[in-house]
Amino acid sequence: MTKPLSFLKKIQTLRKRYYLVSSKKQALLKLIHENEVSEQVYDSNAIENSTLTLEDTEKILLEIQLDRGISERELFEAKNLARVVSYIEKKAIEEEISLPIILFLHKMLLSNIHDDVAGRLRNESEWVRVSNHIAPDPKHIPSMIESLLIQYLSTHHENIVKRIALFHLTFEHIHPFVDGNGRIGRIINNYLLIREGFVPINIKFIDRKLYYEAFNEFDTKKETKIMEAIVGKSLTNSYHKRLAYLEGKEIITLSEYAKKEKTSHSNLINKAHRQTIEAFLEKGIWKIGI
Repeated sequence: MTKPLSFLKKIQTLRKRYYLVSSKKQALLKLIHENEVSEQVYDSNAIENSTLTLEDTEKILLEIQLDRGISERELFEAKNLARVVSYIEKKAIEEEISLPIILFLHKMLLSNIHDDVAGRLRNESEWVRVSNHIAPDPKHIPSMIESLLIQYLSTHHENIVKRIALFHLTFEHIHPFVDGNGRIGRIINNYLLIREGFVPINIKFIDRKLYYEAFNEFDTKKETKIMEAIVGKSLTNSYHKRLAYLEGKEIITLSEYAKKEKTSHSNLINKAHRQTIEAFLEKGIWKIGI
């Protein structure tokens, strides 16, 4: 597993390149964002056991009728999450994260799904269990969230990968809501990243097993190493993708690149997973800019 410090150095380099080439390319950046909304929605919902495929999600967001029946909940889960993903792109630049903002995002997320709990914290009778972890007493949630926000905002000079990993793990450990904790937690990750001038990330469904191992590591050992690796790889993946487009590179699949370079495709895939080459996963396909 790549060390978080290695990720940080790489991210700092990629971030500088990104700032150099992104000026006056807002139209292209907007297209990149719009193109990846469905992927973010699909992956985040799939992590929470949604049956929607990426193709289903794209059709729902484009108002195209599906070839199969789905539940009303899954329909709103896709539409609502897409609204929130798009909303925070601008909101995060305008305003610092706070409990009222988190509650507003949660209300947007659960509208027409679970209206009785949308936009509010768990009350005194609402206890939840996540795997083997019983979430904290509801009466402590407001103060725990306040402490979490203070802790994050007061360490802005420290390693962004470690800060996001710790925030996300702690937020999910608190589990402040009756429903929607995972989805809103991943939204907050991007709110924080965008606010601090980084690009948003997408934790992929294919990493779901490792993602849940990160929570187990935190709950049992109070360590954040696995989540740091997930956040670090997600950030480099996001930068690699944007730089490939912004630098005007020819974007080809990794399999095409392997043939072109007369090298092992499986070896390139391994390097892509470790993010030791500038490959990026886009809608389930590994690509690279050349």
